[in-house]
Amino acid sequence: MSQRFSRESRCLKTSRVFPTDVNNHNTLFGGKLMSYIDDIASIAATKHCRQTVVTASTDSVDFLSPIRPTDAVSLEAFVTWTGRSSMEVFVKVIKEELLTGARSIAATSFLTFVALDENRKPIEVPDVVPETEEEQKLHETAPQRAEMRRLRRQESKQFADYLTVTHPWD
Repeated sequence: MSQRFSRESRCLKTSRVFPTDVNNHNTLFGGKLMSYIDDIASIAATKHCRQTVVTASTDSVDFLSPIRPTDAVSLEAFVTWTGRSSMEVFVKVIKEELLTGARSIAATSFLTFVALDENRKPIEVPDVVPETEEEQKLHETAPQRAEMRRLRRQESKQFADYLTVTHPWD
């Protein structure tokens, strides 16, 4: 199987925070940020494998500090680890106070994507080769996250057996 460097999947997105993007706390609405995260992560995954991809899971979104209307929000995404047909994508969210230039990490996220062929069946993806210290650290710690994902998925399937699918008004 072929290989690709993490940098080959790297992509960036910067957005301004408008009044319509904030919640009742006057901070960026979490759902809006999650939409940005899924969007840029899907681009990174597609760039890595050059195939159609589907989000298999949003493994985590950790909101670390609020993003306000005086901030710009920048997202950086790249593939950190690959399985046979799956890819782990890391998204780093940086807020920048536009008037001062002060920057900080506002959120981090890990998502998993699966590459699909023209019949929507999983297809092999290239291995990922980390280069920078950040990429190497994320790559080294990925098997632990993959195991946690596997266990969480197994628990979710078991939990789903207890859930009903009838409407409350039935």
